[in-house]
Order: sequence, then C-alpha cells, then structure tokens
Amino acid sequence: MKYLKWFLLLLLAAVIVVVFLNYERLDIVSGYSAKSMASSVFTAKRGFQFTDSTDNNFSPINIAKDEIDLQEKSATASVFGLNKRKAIYREGLGSVLIPDGYKYTPDNIKPKRNFTKIELPYPYGNLEQKDTVFANVDYKKLQSVIDTYSQDSLQTRALLVIYKDQIIAETYAKGFNKDSRILGWSMTKSITSTIYGVLQSHGEIDVMQPAPIDAWKDDERNKITINNLLQMNSGLEWEENYETISDVTKMLFQEEDMTSSQADEPLVGKPNESWYYSSGTTNLLSGILRKQFNSYQEYLDFWYTDLIDKIGMHSMLIEADMIGNYVGSSYGWASPRDWAKLGLLYLHQGNWNGAQIFTKDWYDYAVTPTNSSNGRYGAQIWLNAGGFLPDVPRDVFSFNGYQGQRVYMCPSKDLVVVRMGLKPMDFNGLLRDVIEVIN
Repeated sequence: MKYLKWFLLLLLAAVIVVVFLNYERLDIVSGYSAKSMASSVFTAKRGFQFTDSTDNNFSPINIAKDEIDLQEKSATASVFGLNKRKAIYREGLGSVLIPDGYKYTPDNIKPKRNFTKIELPYPYGNLEQKDTVFANVDYKKLQSVIDTYSQDSLQTRALLVIYKDQIIAETYAKGFNKDSRILGWSMTKSITSTIYGVLQSHGEIDVMQPAPIDAWKDDERNKITINNLLQMNSGLEWEENYETISDVTKMLFQEEDMTSSQADEPLVGKPNESWYYSSGTTNLLSGILRKQFNSYQEYLDFWYTDLIDKIGMHSMLIEADMIGNYVGSSYGWASPRDWAKLGLLYLHQGNWNGAQIFTKDWYDYAVTPTNSSNGRYGAQIWLNAGGFLPDVPRDVFSFNGYQGQRVYMCPSKDLVVVRMGLKPMDFNGLLRDVIEVIN
C-alpha cells in the first residue's frame, strides 16, 4: 500500500506538470475549436455534427469537446474538461471568442449592407450566366482535370474555373454548393489591402506615409510606412507558426484587440529590407483603417459599401474581434463564386463592369514584387514573378489562405481559378493542367 500511495502521488504530480506545461496550448486548442464551431454553425449555416467531423477533425483540435447553444448562438469547447472557451455569434460581425464572465449585450451596431439584386448574368449580377461555348477550350479534358483535383482524398470543397468572365467548370463536395460560405483564412488579407487601394484611389490616404502608430513616434519604428506594412516588409518581430504557440495563434485565439499584437513588437530588421509574412501586420493595418473614419459605423460600412457589396459579393462576411476591429488577416467568409469576383476585379485591374473600384496604378502597385521577397509577394497578394510555380506563367498572382484556400489570376490567359478545401494540394499541377486545356 505504501508503494502504491507513492506511485499515485507521483502520477498525480506528473499529470499536474503535464497540464501546467501545456496549459496555454490547450487554451488555444479549445479556443480554435469553439471559434470554428460557432463560425461554421452560425456564420456558414452548417451543422454541429458536420463541423465536428470535418473542420474540427484534425490533430490536435480533435481532442477538444464541443457543445452548441442554438438559442444563445454560442459554442463552447474544452480539453479533458479543462481550458473551457466560449465563442458567440454577433449579427453582422460574425463569431468571436469571449473571456470568462463576459456578458454579451447586442448593441445593434453592425455594417449596413446593400443586397439589391442586379438583373445581369454572373459575375456582374444575380442572374445565371448565359451559356457560352469557347471553341478553344477542350471541355472533355477540362472535366478530367476537375475530376482529378476534386477527389475525396484531396478534401476539395469547391473548384471553380472562370475564363473570359464565364464559368467553364464548377464542382462542389457533398454538403456544399455555389452559395456556401467558406472561410478564406488569409485570403482575407487581400480584401484588407484592397480597402487601402480604394482609399488611395479616392485620394483619402497615402500609403507611402509613415504608419500612424502613436507608440512608434519616438523610436526607430517611426520610419515604418503603411507601404512597408502592406508589403510585409516592416522589419518588426513576429512568429507566424500555426503548429505551436506563436504570435499568430496567441493573437487569433487569445487576444481581444488583434490590431495591437504587431504594434507592440520591436524592430528586428530594416524596413523595406526584411520581408516576413505576418498576420499581425494585416490586423494592424485594419486598426489603422479604423482611424481613417470619423466613426466606428463608417469603418464598418466602408468595406461593404465601397468594395464588397459594390461588386456583388453579398455572401461575404468579415468577422470582427472583441472590440470590433475586422480581423482582416483571417476571418473573411464568402461563397466560391464571390471569392472569384474579387479575383475578376483584379484581373480587370480594378474595373468592375465599367466602374473603376480602384485605379490601375493601385493594381500595378499591388502586383509588383516586394523588395526581398524573391518575387513571391506584392501588397498582401502572392506572386509568381519569381517562378515559385514553375509550370505556369510568371504573371500569375493569387490570394492564399490556410488549408489550401486559393484564388488564382492569370492575366495572360484571362483566367481565374478558385479552390477551397481542408488541406493544400499540388497547385502548380492544377494551374498547369487547367491552362493546357485552353488552346
């Protein structure tokens, strides 16, 4: 009995040590699971069981146990009964993690939307597109390509090919269709950048000016420009690692104000000489945007009135953090067809059916390689100027997101390709094979 007692005490001590060492990790796991469940059920209108068996069914997230409250519109998650986290849904602002003891009181502040239907065929209106057959497209071969890259093992949820403004191929996994909202993750960064493009085109901001961060005024960070932030070339310290406890996972699943995470970091490189991909930088940009408007309501509205709803991306919803900042780095939801509209806007250099949403100058700026990125990055947009995708044209550029969310634009082929899923795939092969069917 004496030895058994000591053994149990040692076992208890070991468990306590393991829990202590992994407490923050479990907190992030619970936070991810609760946030994902709330967003999937209430923002994307999918079911609890579906979300539990798909979106949340990967290690280590699948060790969390989720619960849903349909009346309260909330989701909770915990790991072995520990680290319980809760996420709530707010109309117009999406789902957000809340701290213990927080009581949510709806204040009716939400973005004003314009869902007026336009009597034009897709992509410029709400009608179905007119059937168009292109003589130079091998449709049989294209269908074979679509079948190959939408196999169940690849976990592709949507695959969409648009040529000369016409959908020439489209497929969806079971449970999804053309109207399904799908999380774009970091594709949302390109929305944030585009908002700057709209403001710059209106003459309301100059991205070459120093970033207006009060805490930087009296130190070496005062040389950082908005341009440096847009190009991920600020030189600020940051760790973008989703596999461990890092700056990005702490920001997304623990911070109430996500715009401050990057602003608090020291300078570890030289602005314009230290390219490093940072979601914190994009949320800092969202915070800077908020200060450009006279009221919070104007900040909420502008993203929709001057870009999202203006080009008919009516399914899109960008979620906000606890204090109301759009999480411009990661939390944009939209249907694949609406994600494609953003791609078409860039393919046409800011022109949307005759209306100039942003100038060609902004387009040129956005797709110009950032210094020290080796031709891979522009202004919150990924580029192929350096040949990272070796078998496709160098003019290809894209919006990229976690788990293999992509919108690819190929100007030389007048082509947009959208792929949404749960894991990355051979994107070089996908684009190569799609381009080959267009003679």
